[in-house]
Amino acid sequence: AEMKQVMKSLDNITWERLNTETVTYPSLSPTDPGQAVVFGDGFPRAEGRAKFTPAAVIAPDEAPDTEYPMIMTTGRQLEHWHTGSMTRRAMVLDSVEPEANCSLHPKTLRALGVEPGGMVRLTTRRGSIDIMARADRAVSEDMVFVPFAYVEASANVLTNPAIDPYGKIPEFKFSAVRVEAVQSIAAE
Repeated sequence: AEMKQVMKSLDNITWERLNTETVTYPSLSPTDPGQAVVFGDGFPRAEGRAKFTPAAVIAPDEAPDTEYPMIMTTGRQLEHWHTGSMTRRAMVLDSVEPEANCSLHPKTLRALGVEPGGMVRLTTRRGSIDIMARADRAVSEDMVFVPFAYVEASANVLTNPAIDPYGKIPEFKFSAVRVEAVQSIAAE
């Protein structure tokens, strides 16, 4: 009840309706399936107009350089959220994504001489991890994406703890990184 009072987005959207029909926000009546355009008649402000606040772009704490020439970003995978503390215990989810992995553009993998499924070493100013590499055209050629759900290849060993001056959150989404092929024991 408290949420309903403060979250108008729940108006006319009930569990009963969601169990039997598709309802989207905003729903203007108990029978309205939802509106195609949000705020089509104006924004919930006195003059009905949106308020935009310009934001200055703040450069990241560290930029790529000759020693750490690429950018690492972290995030979630479909199968594992956050640290994986719950999803990695779910046998179905863990069987779909059982191994720590990172994603690199296919051209980047070729330049490194690494086949998809091969191992790479990611090194930042804070540490290194060895992790299986995947080819992903959605990742820029100068980037590597690392999920943070794997304790055995912890992304946070690598991330930058610099704090955003406004949001007061660590800069987990941007770190300068070096990516190298990990030679197998048989090859050494």
